[in-house]
Amino acid sequence: MSNDVGMTVPELSALSRYLERTVGPLDGPLSATLIAGGRSNPTYQLADRSHEWILRRPPHGLVLETAHDMGREHRVLTALAGTSVPVPMPVAFCDDGSVLGVPFYVMEKLHGRTLSDRDATSGLLPDQRASLADSMIAVLADLHEIDPADVGLADWGRPEGYLVRQLNRWRRQWDAAHSHDRAEIETLFRRLERALPTTRHSGIVHGDFKVDNMMLDLQEPSQIIGVLDWEMSTLGDTLTDLGLLISFWDQPDLPFNPLTNGATALEGFPSATEMVEAYTARRGIDAGEIDWYVAFADLKIAIILEQIHVRHLAGHTVGTGFDDIGPMVQPLLDRAMATTRTSSIAALRL
Repeated sequence: MSNDVGMTVPELSALSRYLERTVGPLDGPLSATLIAGGRSNPTYQLADRSHEWILRRPPHGLVLETAHDMGREHRVLTALAGTSVPVPMPVAFCDDGSVLGVPFYVMEKLHGRTLSDRDATSGLLPDQRASLADSMIAVLADLHEIDPADVGLADWGRPEGYLVRQLNRWRRQWDAAHSHDRAEIETLFRRLERALPTTRHSGIVHGDFKVDNMMLDLQEPSQIIGVLDWEMSTLGDTLTDLGLLISFWDQPDLPFNPLTNGATALEGFPSATEMVEAYTARRGIDAGEIDWYVAFADLKIAIILEQIHVRHLAGHTVGTGFDDIGPMVQPLLDRAMATTRTSSIAALRL
């Protein structure tokens, strides 16, 4: 049995027995390799001599309220399989703590590529970048137009009061885990609470819709073969997905999101305004309060990164790439402050 980073030999043995029971006999020893990225939920590639799967589990150590729910991820993938929204096919969900000590799920491994940073997006031609942006808008709009009841997700969440609960949830998350106080947190929550929009377009929310969560066709990188990382999916205000996409949509003339760091600030990618216009045109809706959703996205991402930073300081992360997380928090708060300060929404500027 292989013992790669983050998974012990006993865990591999228990996992092998579980897979034998659920998917059938394995072809030789099972290996588990931690995939780079996935700083929130550890993600592993599983393989025997003739099969490959992907396993997702909660992070080691500190896990905050409602976060990292593997059962929810597995359920939404099951519900969306066969719709116009491409997702990996789920294989098995396990909440038996005797296997890995935590709930986890296994899904098919998609043979494609992800664009994890600017170096990757730089390898595309300008027309491929434009086509990829079009594909992302099409998939996001299609997701938001799905009637949750049609795919068995009528009880997936509570759209009524969603934005209020989101603000309360992320305030609690900040209070539960942060390395030091930051004055911007209180200012941003106050501004967002004062300018709270009325939800007009409810539906299935992905929660982390961005370019590096798209699995792309190996030959045609504008074709999305799978949308990944559904851990924060629920029913709610679909414009929160658009706001988060725009938070990650870097432009040459504006400060980059420190996670994407210029990935879409390249020729061929449309501007953030053009992305919003394409989305609203496809759905036939208005997004006049998009500043609120973008500022909220920056604040939420900052809090998530702070939580990861706190886990890393406590020694509860596995793999590499965590040392740069802490310094990413302040630039996101600065961006959110700038968005609220210059917004056309008067209540957001106060």
